[in-house]
Amino acid sequence: MVSLVLLERIPKLGQIGDRVTVKPGYARNFLLPEGKALRATKENLEKFEKIRVSIEAQNLENKKEAKKVKDKLNNSFFVIIRSASDSGSLYGSVTNKDICESINEDKFKIEKKQIILNKPIKELGIYKIGISLHPEVIVDITLNVARSLEEAELQKKGKDNNLNLSNEVEEIKKVEIDTENSKLFDNEKEFKNFQENDDTELNENSAKIEDV
Repeated sequence: MVSLVLLERIPKLGQIGDRVTVKPGYARNFLLPEGKALRATKENLEKFEKIRVSIEAQNLENKKEAKKVKDKLNNSFFVIIRSASDSGSLYGSVTNKDICESINEDKFKIEKKQIILNKPIKELGIYKIGISLHPEVIVDITLNVARSLEEAELQKKGKDNNLNLSNEVEEIKKVEIDTENSKLFDNEKEFKNFQENDDTELNENSAKIEDV
């Protein structure tokens, strides 16, 4: 295990100035190279105490700036267009880098390491994605992964839209059937009489079934 002193708040680990013990790999591959901690040697501890006030002041300033960005980003909606199969599986995936580029197209300055994504996105759909603007400031955005802007709009509207779309399709089919049927008659009046008689017969048959 490795003993460190934290230079910033690390979720589930500690606050600025805390002495913590972590696995060597976590220290070597993340905390130390990212400048989030120092090895807790006597020399480093003395160094930290001299700069602690400035570190905490800078942290407050960074947090303040992060909150400003959060206010602008909060609940923002981003669309990423990707090719996919009929079943919705992407030909490839959407990664931290892709999400970062999509956000930054709106003149933000987000780094891919700030995107909280446990694994690449491999299906069409709408996703809630977290962005770490600061160790104490997390913002959620909505990511819409679709094959086209039209499909993205349908996904955004959700199930209600799909229901309305189905109703529209059924109405179009009904009109098409009525149009074809009307061609079998010499004039519109005969066709309307046919429709009325057909509806009457249908109601009578329904009544007979209920009587049985």
